[in-house]
Amino acid sequence: MRIVILLLSLASLPAAVLDVGGAPVTVEIASGPIDVGRPALLRWVARAAEAVTAYYGQFPLRTEHIRVHPVAGENGVFNGTTWGMRGGFTRISVGQRTTQAELDNDWMMTHEFIHLAFPDVADEHHWIEEGLATYVEPIARAQAKQLSPDEVWADLIRSLHQGEPEAGDRGLDHTHTWGRTYWGGALFAFVADVKIRQQTNNRKGLQDALQGIVHQGGTIVSTWPIEKVWKIGDAATGCTVLLDLYMVWKDQPVKVDLNAMWRDLGVSLHGREVVYNDSAPLAGARKAILSGSEKSPR
Repeated sequence: MRIVILLLSLASLPAAVLDVGGAPVTVEIASGPIDVGRPALLRWVARAAEAVTAYYGQFPLRTEHIRVHPVAGENGVFNGTTWGMRGGFTRISVGQRTTQAELDNDWMMTHEFIHLAFPDVADEHHWIEEGLATYVEPIARAQAKQLSPDEVWADLIRSLHQGEPEAGDRGLDHTHTWGRTYWGGALFAFVADVKIRQQTNNRKGLQDALQGIVHQGGTIVSTWPIEKVWKIGDAATGCTVLLDLYMVWKDQPVKVDLNAMWRDLGVSLHGREVVYNDSAPLAGARKAILSGSEKSPR
């Protein structure tokens, strides 16, 4: 992927354009103290754009505007929010004392860019917007060679259980806790990914469904009913996993046997060590999730 940085009005206006495969991404850095400097911030945004492009085969929008807010005395990246306004707009904060290592390890900028690649849906479906960004982010970074497979699987094994329903849960459309919104949505995406790969013998996966949605104009600047999202995603994979799964999960507290899924995928966590079993029945699906499907554009 070709990324060219074009500075605009260097002397006065803190703005730049990243040419992400022909899509202009405008980066405005607000006034304020920042130790790492402007070039490091632009490289950080470019890396996130590269990860999202690796996963979707293209940058999701024709244009995007980012405003970075330095925050005095703070560390790290925080307060990221993305809207469909202005063709795509992201606001994100970076602490003054943020180090280069923190920028290199940041996940939030990639998470926000993934929001660009899904249509705006009704409020009760907010879990799929956040859940997809949570699930896809490390996979996209791995496909861009920014994370190792061990890092991706260790994080999923440690974290996905947070999406399981608790007492009083009424399904994803009706239970809007933090865990069910972010990790419940990620759990839905993970289960859908594995099921699609099972039904297509690893020829297709969730990645193909999400690419198909983007190719049909399903980005953050469009508002779609959730049924249209699933219909187009399923058409891209040739099966009905997304709609079928949604019809069950939307109104019911579905419990997932994650231990069985990790066993079937052939991946486990022993302390800090990730151990793989390539003889497991779904080992091929595990590998395909990080490598992408056979016909996914790269």
